[in-house]
Amino acid sequence: MDDRFPQYCFQVPAHRIGSYEFSAAHLQTLQEVITPVVFSVFSGLYLKQPARWNHAVGFAMIVAAVGVIFKQG
Repeated sequence: MDDRFPQYCFQVPAHRIGSYEFSAAHLQTLQEVITPVVFSVFSGLYLKQPARWNHAVGFAMIVAAVGVIFKQG
């Protein structure tokens, strides 16, 4: 069995439930923001690798993209 199967089992219902409130573009954007947040916490706490300035700049660009995608009109 593929080790991604459990993740897939949670992701499909989450996208189906989320599609009642958000578009597919919104859901993908949220996923793209959540992933680096979780990874940054894991990297800092478990791997003891601090974030650098370029990581912060890249993350700020992702947050700016969220603002553009979620902009009404």
